[in-house]
Amino acid sequence: MDKPKNQVVTEKSIRLLQQNQYTFRVDSKLTKTEMKNWIEGFFNVEIEGTNSSRIEKKNKRLKNRISSYKKMVIKLRKNCFIPLFLN
Repeated sequence: MDKPKNQVVTEKSIRLLQQNQYTFRVDSKLTKTEMKNWIEGFFNVEIEGTNSSRIEKKNKRLKNRISSYKKMVIKLRKNCFIPLFLN
């Protein structure tokens, strides 16, 4: 099972960084607890809370097909951070 597929970088997700919240696009079968445990272990941070939403998009070419993905917003505790861009 894939863990986070990528980190979402949009205007809203950049604003959420000021509140110490990070947005990830994840596998749709992943639960909040699995994501929390994976991020805490991989980045060595403490998570205060998680929010998730399932996004459905209609395929413009194939009108009957609907693709979906899951987006998770993770709030970290104070003095914890995840590096966005590594030099």
